[in-house]
Amino acid sequence: MIAINDVHKSFGEKHALDGVSLQITDGTVYGLLGPNGAGKTTLIRIMNGITAPDRGEALLNGHRITLQDAADIGYLPEERGLYKKMKVGEQVLYLAQLKGMSRADAVKEARWWFNRFDILSWKDKKVEELSKGMAQKIQFITTVIHHPQILILDEPFSGFDPVNTEQIRQEILRLNKEGVTVVLSTHNMESVETLCDEISLINHGKIVLQGKVNDIRNAHSTHRYKAIVKTDDTVSESVFQLKPQETANDLLQQLITQGEVVSFEEIIPSMNEIFIKTVEQ
Repeated sequence: MIAINDVHKSFGEKHALDGVSLQITDGTVYGLLGPNGAGKTTLIRIMNGITAPDRGEALLNGHRITLQDAADIGYLPEERGLYKKMKVGEQVLYLAQLKGMSRADAVKEARWWFNRFDILSWKDKKVEELSKGMAQKIQFITTVIHHPQILILDEPFSGFDPVNTEQIRQEILRLNKEGVTVVLSTHNMESVETLCDEISLINHGKIVLQGKVNDIRNAHSTHRYKAIVKTDDTVSESVFQLKPQETANDLLQQLITQGEVVSFEEIIPSMNEIFIKTVEQ
């Protein structure tokens, strides 16, 4: 478990984090959301032991997180860190060995990942020859190659087209299913809804919204319903707002008198809508 307890961090006069607390349970996918400059990357660096908090603590399984925990953590930073003049294969092996892998194990795992992504032909290319998306895929491999128990991913879908975004999303889900804890910082709200179990929304260094994704969406319900009703001549789709003291069953009974109710569902706000509303407030 990762526990962030009342963490404060300032850079000069700027308060990057102001009393942030959260708990990330083993085996979950936890989303860190927020506008640019909200403090997400600072929090991620504290989780990695790269930066120390001014006050408060970051714990991993009950002890303070240090650089010695790096072997159990896979970190994909938003600022990409590949060496442009190195060949792709050499780059992956070098970074894998920095994580404590033997060369033989690194070669085996690198080949497995290259085959999985169908990029074995890239291994002798220099990083500078790759597109942004290709380089991002290589960096993802270097993040997971040493079988970390915790993945901390800062904007992992940046630079990807929809096809490659879905491929990486599926890999994250697969790794999580195998027991890996995932911390995901992203602006991609669709990914939040399909990947994350819980989230914290940070704004101006403070957590302004926190909890399970489904609970948050349900809590922001505006009691609007969409219905499709079929009569003898037409099929119509309409949106209804519940009146005070009216229930969904009351509305459904009214619709039944008008014709065949083909579908009837509540319109639950998306995480994107909730994100915008909460930050604006």
